[in-house]
Amino acid sequence: MNKEEAAKKGVFEAEVLSNQPIRQCYYRLNLQFDVKGSALFKDVIPGQFLELDLSSVSLPPHFHIPPHLKESAEKQVFLRRPFSFSDVINSGSKGDCVKVEILYCVLGPATVRMMTLKAKDRISVIGPLGNGFSIPEGISRAVLMAGGMGAPPILHLASYLKKNYPACSVVSFVGARTCEDLPFTVRIGNVKGLVLDEFESIQVPSFIATDDGSAGYRGFVTDHTRQWLQKNTVEPAQTVLYACGPEPMLAGAARLADDFSLPCQVSMERMMGCGIGLCQSCAVEVKTAALDTKYQLCCKEGPVFDARRVVFQAD
Repeated sequence: MNKEEAAKKGVFEAEVLSNQPIRQCYYRLNLQFDVKGSALFKDVIPGQFLELDLSSVSLPPHFHIPPHLKESAEKQVFLRRPFSFSDVINSGSKGDCVKVEILYCVLGPATVRMMTLKAKDRISVIGPLGNGFSIPEGISRAVLMAGGMGAPPILHLASYLKKNYPACSVVSFVGARTCEDLPFTVRIGNVKGLVLDEFESIQVPSFIATDDGSAGYRGFVTDHTRQWLQKNTVEPAQTVLYACGPEPMLAGAARLADDFSLPCQVSMERMMGCGIGLCQSCAVEVKTAALDTKYQLCCKEGPVFDARRVVFQAD
């Protein structure tokens, strides 16, 4: 890590403002950074992430732990855990009071412990880390696609585009296995049927796809997006497809973008033990100009990559 890179990230403390359940196993955590953290995060880009130290956070009472996690929850947590942001709010006049919202799913011993975080708790943070989504000059339409817990950076990108690129038309597609696996607030709208409140509040149209048809389109979110692209005229030179989610979905997004001649950026998911390139655990295979491949670190060169360069494990 050179001096310029080090100056853009740091280790600091954040205070928990709230930690609210959305539905079973899905939570919304709000953090407020100290002065040092606020200075670093005030210009954060959607797709970047932070790492939380959860090693000293207590387990919840045994009866609050999801049954399928009771055994694994007892494992000690040594490594920090990476999380992207669903929203970043600068409420200070001088950029000195930055808050972030993190959507998380309770999946293992670290996130089980996160359930016990409460207002005024303090937690150690490293960030901001990685490279986020890039917005090309002249963009007029952004098609956003999220699968499962790939939703947070896509929501952040949606609000970022609405705020900073008002001339850009934004539409979002969110997929999950079932309605209960959507990490958002789902309600029935007066005109549009099912509505995701988080996208509706920033005036971004959203479409839902679920594998079992329990909400919205029955099938994969990539298929739902394909149908929309077939029915709507898009200008490839001014349109970008952005995606985050499981790797099979990202591979599908890359194929979809290729079929419609669209540039596509994907946020990859890897186990990022340190977040700064030391542990070398998050390699992504990418294509080179010489038509061979090499490996880049998801935490440093990513997590956002040009989809045309990625060699997807699902391929």
